[in-house]
Amino acid sequence: MKYLIAGLGNPGREYENTRHNIGFKIIDKLANRFDVKFEDDNLAWVTEFKWKGRIFVLVKPTTYMNLSGKAVRYWLQKKSIPTENLLVVLDDLAIDFGKLRLRAKGSDGGHNGLRSIDQLLGGNHYARLRCGIGNNFYKSQQVDYVLGNWNREEEDALPEFIDRAAECVLSFGTIGLNNTMNTFNTK
Repeated sequence: MKYLIAGLGNPGREYENTRHNIGFKIIDKLANRFDVKFEDDNLAWVTEFKWKGRIFVLVKPTTYMNLSGKAVRYWLQKKSIPTENLLVVLDDLAIDFGKLRLRAKGSDGGHNGLRSIDQLLGGNHYARLRCGIGNNFYKSQQVDYVLGNWNREEEDALPEFIDRAAECVLSFGTIGLNNTMNTFNTK
């Protein structure tokens, strides 16, 4: 069994420690845990590892958030992975910081990365792990907030948050979507 795990974010040092790049951070955690290195390949940084009889293909699109669908579609096709084995990992403003929401499908919720994936895959019937970044910003400051760096309190809690999200990804690939939702979705 093969799984495509797409962590969303933006390439470049200026985005490295921003809230919008939580997807990249979680994918990096998995790569570090399994001691695999990313290669700069078509539309994404890509690596893979084997665990419990499954192959996990990790991609971090280099297309920037708004064009994430190009990379996701390409790597699904290139690796012959069915859409039901796709998991997109991304930030979510509507969820409190540190909370996880795994869903089998859903709307893009105003997230440009998901919108791009929906358009290029022809629908929203794929799993997504929404990682809460909170919404502690003033009206019209949304872009500054998501592209802003973590505050000290968030940075202190970030390692545990990232660890939990990485475990959720592994669970998705081993015990399945429904069991993982029951285990990791937090109230």
